[in-house]
Amino acid sequence: MSDDGIAAIVVSHRSIDTIDACLDHLRAARDVVQIRVIDNRSDDGTMERVQRHAAADSRVHFVANPDNPGFAVACNQGANNSDAPWLAFVNPDLMVPVDALARLRDDARLLGEALVGADLVDEAGDHDPAARRRDPDFAAMLRMPAMRNLAIPSDGEPLQRVAAISGALMLMPRTLFERIGGFDPAYRLHAEDLDLCRRAHEAGAIVAIDNSVVVTHLRGVSSRSRPVFVEWHKHRGLWRYFRKFDAAHHRPLTRLAVFAMIWARFPIATLRALARS
Repeated sequence: MSDDGIAAIVVSHRSIDTIDACLDHLRAARDVVQIRVIDNRSDDGTMERVQRHAAADSRVHFVANPDNPGFAVACNQGANNSDAPWLAFVNPDLMVPVDALARLRDDARLLGEALVGADLVDEAGDHDPAARRRDPDFAAMLRMPAMRNLAIPSDGEPLQRVAAISGALMLMPRTLFERIGGFDPAYRLHAEDLDLCRRAHEAGAIVAIDNSVVVTHLRGVSSRSRPVFVEWHKHRGLWRYFRKFDAAHHRPLTRLAVFAMIWARFPIATLRALARS
């Protein structure tokens, strides 16, 4: 297999509205030699759509999980089910331009050992704030609520080094993915991308975003059917992130305050998610 080959990993769950378009884009994408769809117990016809793509294109393989073990577990399944030297994790509501993944791969090569993302926009062209982020500092958030916004602006450069990128689109060499142990399977939904970026940094790799690669992201399509479930696991993921990386550096009272801060936000975020859905 060529050193240029990219395996695109798609984790689907109730993704019938976008999975066809997502896979059409991936099948047309340059240097994508493998497409792995890991489905987490969809019950809306998603798998029937995926099967049609698999029948038409030998690069498309799928795994239909009988349950929903979570995004991180499914990403690891997709990586283990492929062998291309480059891994791209692509949300099922992402529309990847034909040259986007190849450009991100070239960026990662240029930077040395790197985890690279793209500028994500919705249908209206509005930028996704999760595309460029700081590492969360929960203790600082207690003192300065403004610190709760992790988003950082573009610096105007094509390649911008950041602390974290969005898990909606991540590209990295397989060697780096395997060296840091892949995604942490203890996360069910959300914060697993922050965790992966932090461990990549700690392993000496670069995390960056290519501001010149713009990808349309129809955000939250799979999440709309279960907003309470999603918000619960989002907040659970944030608490796990704090316990894993930062809790040991703080006193018990600070740890308790961080716990309260995270979970006090849960009912408010849930009501907002219910209103949107």
